[in-house]
Amino acid sequence: MRSFSLSQQWILWSLSFLILLLLYFKFFHPPFLPPEKKVQEIAVEIEGEIHRPGVYLFHHPPTLRELIEKAGGFKESTRFAEELSSETLPSGTRITIKKRSPDEIIINIGRMEAYKLLVFSLPLDLNRVSPEDLSLIPGIGESLSQEIIAYRQKRRGFRSVEELKEVKGIGEAKFQSIKKYFTVE
Repeated sequence: MRSFSLSQQWILWSLSFLILLLLYFKFFHPPFLPPEKKVQEIAVEIEGEIHRPGVYLFHHPPTLRELIEKAGGFKESTRFAEELSSETLPSGTRITIKKRSPDEIIINIGRMEAYKLLVFSLPLDLNRVSPEDLSLIPGIGESLSQEIIAYRQKRRGFRSVEELKEVKGIGEAKFQSIKKYFTVE
């Protein structure tokens, strides 16, 4: 009977360990997965002279043409200006399509209503938000919304979200809890 040398025994032991390790990872350990990328969805609303008005979600900023196609196209055959079709739309945009004549459409580009923006976790513009819409934010009641509007009027607008700290009734804790709901455009 032949015996193995010490170096051969070491190699056999190492190979056995490697095989056991591979079997463990194959059957008992979850597979190695790449870290999940956080995908930001772009929410865009369309209404008016199209087949399926509503809010549509995209994984990239859509063009006006992509949005109209996803909404089923125009209700009636309409010529579409190519220069408008390549314009990309940021999240929170609202498109309204009106027909002026059989050959002419009017496309209004605006912002979605505040409650829709909040549903999609999109911030409200501090310089445009109404007192009623401010009251939709958790932690902001009627009196605090009036203070924010009064500050905005006195200062002729907010230059940054951090200016909220200067509004009467907003301390550091309150600011930290509400800052994610706002932007300044």
